[in-house]
Amino acid sequence: MNETDKNLLKEISEETSKAPDAYNIRKNGKSVDRKTNPFIDIVPKEDNKGIDVYVKENTLLGIVHIPVILTESGLKDVVYNDFHIGKNSNVIILAGCGVHNDEHNDTEHDGIHRFYLEENAKVKYVEKHYGEGNGKKILNPVTEIFMKKGSSMTMDTTQIKGVDDTLRETKAVLEENATLVINEKILTNETQNAKTVFEIELNGKNASTHVTSRSVATENSSQEFVSNIVGNAECYAHVECDAIIKDKGLVKAIPEIYAKNPDANLVHEAAIGKIAGEQLMKLMSLGLSLKEAEDVIIQGFLK
Repeated sequence: MNETDKNLLKEISEETSKAPDAYNIRKNGKSVDRKTNPFIDIVPKEDNKGIDVYVKENTLLGIVHIPVILTESGLKDVVYNDFHIGKNSNVIILAGCGVHNDEHNDTEHDGIHRFYLEENAKVKYVEKHYGEGNGKKILNPVTEIFMKKGSSMTMDTTQIKGVDDTLRETKAVLEENATLVINEKILTNETQNAKTVFEIELNGKNASTHVTSRSVATENSSQEFVSNIVGNAECYAHVECDAIIKDKGLVKAIPEIYAKNPDANLVHEAAIGKIAGEQLMKLMSLGLSLKEAEDVIIQGFLK
């Protein structure tokens, strides 16, 4: 690990109260370090295109860290990571990708993550994306989630900065009493483009989901938010898209909710606009410049 590698890992890492129980560090398309324990196993796929993570039944408070870093310009890295979460287990999975590209060739990472949660399993999944350097950085994450009876998952995703183009796709299928909470935060600037797509099927009685997307588009960047929520049973869904636009930023929200059962309760809310003038005036009255006041509001919005 050189200094560039360490800085990338620092940007996409999440602070925890203890060190990871298991981890797999991937650099430029290959695993460079791995740790397992008797409760959490990480098995590389035969084609070196990813890993299978196995969490045993009744595992409590396990932490798994699977960061990816790319420093080779022109590399297109595709990885398939499958997570098999045992019955009654409770784990935290920390992921993310950091890209350093100072050359003219495009560098791209496409991470396909599939989660299989058994009955009453509980997962907190944290994913951070970050890019730096003058070359183009492309990140296209795909997350597929299959949740059995009584399972729950919280998914926190953050695009910190520096990603030129991204297509973020999340698909989920929920059975009875399963709960999925998604919190998404995206910041774009310059001429960056970001599109996020959510497709969630609520198939079991009392299945529920709450999706919140908070985004800021500045300068000449653009963003698009697409959601497609289908209620096939007595269920509940709440989708919330909030966005701030600044300079010539563009944001489009395309909601779709489809109730296929009379007891499906599906709600969608969207709010897109510029920073409120009274908020700016209040902060500027404390001695902040216009830019400083805007930065404070934006950072608070994305917390």
